[in-house]
Amino acid sequence: MIDLSTEYLGLKLKNPIIVGSCGLTNNTNSLKEIEKKGAAAVVLKSIFEEQIMSEVAKSVSSQDDSFYYPEAEDYISEYTKTHRLESYLDNIREAKKSINIPIIASINCTSSGEWVSFAKEIEKAGADAIELNIFTLPVGLDTDSKEYENNYIKIIQEVKKNVSIPVSVKTSTFFSSLAHTFKKFSWAGADGLVLFNRFYSLDIDIDKKTIIPSHAYSRHDEIGLSLRWIGLLSNNIDCDLCASTGIHDAKGVIKQLLVGAKAVQIVSTVYKNGIDVIRQILEELEKWMEENNYKNLDDFRGEMSFEKTQKPDSFFRVQFMKYFSGIE
Repeated sequence: MIDLSTEYLGLKLKNPIIVGSCGLTNNTNSLKEIEKKGAAAVVLKSIFEEQIMSEVAKSVSSQDDSFYYPEAEDYISEYTKTHRLESYLDNIREAKKSINIPIIASINCTSSGEWVSFAKEIEKAGADAIELNIFTLPVGLDTDSKEYENNYIKIIQEVKKNVSIPVSVKTSTFFSSLAHTFKKFSWAGADGLVLFNRFYSLDIDIDKKTIIPSHAYSRHDEIGLSLRWIGLLSNNIDCDLCASTGIHDAKGVIKQLLVGAKAVQIVSTVYKNGIDVIRQILEELEKWMEENNYKNLDDFRGEMSFEKTQKPDSFFRVQFMKYFSGIE
């Protein structure tokens, strides 16, 4: 009997497949279908700090200046935020009623402050864990890299102080010393890291001379970045590692488990191939394990990580030279 179960963020999962934050995880009917097809957990669609603050600004600016008074602005701001946040909490409550697999709430934030108190409400609403989707594009010419790193650490520490449920961080590669920074995130209290976030990317329409979005969905060949870093960090960092981006089939899942991932998040393949792709991935994963005489995930998890592979140099940049020159 093949055992696909795993543990991520202290949560017992029936298999390593998590459907990541997206529009599909914001719909009760989709959540039911996602569970039916075999997903072990879901990350609810993110609530965005910037979106809320934008709505607050619009609500305040739309008021007639002739009736302006400071208390009204405070009231409008608080009402807008509370209404938006309460709607998100309702989504969590509804999801908990609809499905039985773990529900991970997602907060897309750029600062601490109000998110600390909101994290408490997320826990009360029934979320099994929180995923902090933190990102500030490091474009400040006069801002030191440590300032950006410390902002992450402050958010993690403040949220962890105020909730008892697990907290993961979905992060980017925009750090000067990636491995050390991630180690500091684990020291700050992160129970897990999701590698990596896939951000909006831009392109240019040269005929209309306008900025347009680039690829909305990930591609198979984008898996390499997370493979490298999960392989390097596996067993060297004090928190769980979850793989994201470029995972479209069972092969992608197997690769991530081989380098040490505790779980994987899929989104693009669900949009491209439909929710039934979850079932297909699980069936192919089980078949591969049977063919290779593996009884459970721990039988091969981390087998190809930096610590265990017979060719650890493969994880370093010299690979680029080998590819073009045939260096062994």
